Amino acid sequence: MHLVSSTKSLLQKLRDEGWNDLIVKVRSFCDSINISIPDLNARYVARKGRARHQQDDITLEHHYKIDIFNTVIDTQLQELNDKFTDHTIELLTLSSALDPKKMHASFRIDDICQLIQKFYPSDFAEHEMMQLRMQFEHFDHVRQLPEFKSLETISDLCQWLVKTRKFEIYPLVYRVVTLILTLSVSTATTERSFSAMNIIKNKLRNKIEDEFLSNCLLLYIEKEIAETFDVDSIINDFCDMKERRVLFC
Repeated sequence: MHLVSSTKSLLQKLRDEGWNDLIVKVRSFCDSINISIPDLNARYVARKGRARHQQDDITLEHHYKIDIFNTVIDTQLQELNDKFTDHTIELLTLSSALDPKKMHASFRIDDICQLIQKFYPSDFAEHEMMQLRMQFEHFDHVRQLPEFKSLETISDLCQWLVKTRKFEIYPLVYRVVTLILTLSVSTATTERSFSAMNIIKNKLRNKIEDEFLSNCLLLYIEKEIAETFDVDSIINDFCDMKERRVLFC
């Protein structure tokens, strides 16, 4: 996440300050292999001859800098901002406090508490919020155990808590770990939902109701699970929903 943030900053700096350095490098390259360099102060013509709706004050430098250089960087920045918003970066950065490899060096209890208060307040009652810090302070001694040092991922930590039955001693710690593990699944499901929306709700189904659309999307997104369902079991469940006049064969 720090790498993503620094990439954004460097791209923005390149956009604001990198044009002149780029021109110097281009001129040096062209001079070294005898390529003629056009006059950047000359008027830019979009095509051969004079464009009907083109402004006369647009120069070649304006075209290359604004229409190409800045536009390409803006596209890259927009892509990064869409994928990694400040909200997402903060969430993933705070979640890394539960990484066992990070715990070996330092145990960031404040970051974990901030993570819960900001992103998962509805999953914990008020009294559990107060108990959360105390449980993690006790858990700080558990991470000194030899078997804990062999854990490498948050998934390993979750399995270790179940295997050693320590999830019964630290239920709030276990709940936080499971919430973090579902983060990637939730994000992937959301992205798949938007992709499926364009397929399910097409021009022929533009008046589909929300409930029916939700059911269709669920079947399409989780089609691997839906394919395991037996047709007879679906018919039986449908029959058991209420009494019907006609019996299904």
